[in-house]
Amino acid sequence: MYKVVVTGMGVISPVGNDLDTFWNSLKNGVCGVDTIKRFDASGLKVSLDAEVKDFNPKDYYDSMQEIRKSDLFMQYAMAAAKQAVEQSGILDSDIDKERLGVYIGSGIGGINSTIREQDKLREKGPDMVSPFFVPMMISNMAAGAISIKFGAKGPTLPVVTACATSTNTLGEAYRAIKHGYADAIIAGGSEASINELAMAGFINCQALNLSENPDEGSLPFDKRRAGFVMGEGAGILILEEYEHAKKRGANILAEVVGYGNTADAYHITAPDPEGEGAVRAIKSVVAEGGISDDSEIYINAHGTGTHLNDAMETKAIKAVFGKKAYDIHISSTKSMTGHMMGATGAVEAIASVLALRDGIIPPTINYKEKDEECDLDYTVNKAVHADIEYAISTSLGFGGHNACIAFKRYEA
Repeated sequence: MYKVVVTGMGVISPVGNDLDTFWNSLKNGVCGVDTIKRFDASGLKVSLDAEVKDFNPKDYYDSMQEIRKSDLFMQYAMAAAKQAVEQSGILDSDIDKERLGVYIGSGIGGINSTIREQDKLREKGPDMVSPFFVPMMISNMAAGAISIKFGAKGPTLPVVTACATSTNTLGEAYRAIKHGYADAIIAGGSEASINELAMAGFINCQALNLSENPDEGSLPFDKRRAGFVMGEGAGILILEEYEHAKKRGANILAEVVGYGNTADAYHITAPDPEGEGAVRAIKSVVAEGGISDDSEIYINAHGTGTHLNDAMETKAIKAVFGKKAYDIHISSTKSMTGHMMGATGAVEAIASVLALRDGIIPPTINYKEKDEECDLDYTVNKAVHADIEYAISTSLGFGGHNACIAFKRYEA
């Protein structure tokens, strides 16, 4: 078994398109939720989202031709991957490219390309559908494009588990390195599904908050919570075998120490109310990571702001940690970023690593009304300083997918 560490990170998000801006926003409680500007939403019941702002793909691609062949979810992934690869310095080393992998997923994939090309088909006929439609639409193509860009020839695959997607990519990458199948893996997730069709679908399954006030849109663990806010973006981490990273003098940001992957086998959209699957996922990372009752812990909760999720997740944390649950630092950064879907796990993993690095717990903002079902310490409204040793990030997806990953503070 090999030790696995984080040596690079990159992010495109509603609160910043680089690590420093993203982290400063989280620490200062900056809200990325606002009124929908991407399209005319006057015909929808929902009026809020969390859009990526000021993103220019030209900053990350060598030509307009490359950009035209890439759906927005691929562009976000490429941008975050370039940041992570650059920070890690992994390509400046003598790494064997056949042992460098790419595990990048998307919950929905190229839905914007699908809508655009369907419109062309209907209005102009089949001959006008782009020859690049299929590679822009399929969910594996962010991983494929990044593999091509960086010459990564090792284990490479996407994961599609809805909102658990990129926690699963990180966890599966961790296992691949831990068991000796790769020296390093570019891992994470991306999503760009803010459009009228996707939002109409989520509205009609009663998942989104219908508030018109950005400060009342994403309200994890608050009694007023009434659904999530759709976000978008990408998060990418470089996971690397410890001795490989140490030998090349890499800056190690944290150690990956545990991964849990379970299913509820309960319902296509609703979580198991008792959180049995989430409990097993969290218990597995606690056991694998050697996390004890004496450990100082931060949990970046899934915390979507839906009634069922937040109550269930609170139950799950209590079931795993007992009385200690009340001493654990918890927050939902979705209160600031919205729900970034297939990207959310990786972006929240990045927040977890930064919390470990700096000893700062990002807040759950816009919290006002305590709910008797949610009675733990959710780090409300303001960041706090804490000397934490472990950070746990949970992600729970439609279909009953539960994923959990644990990091340990690295000390040279």
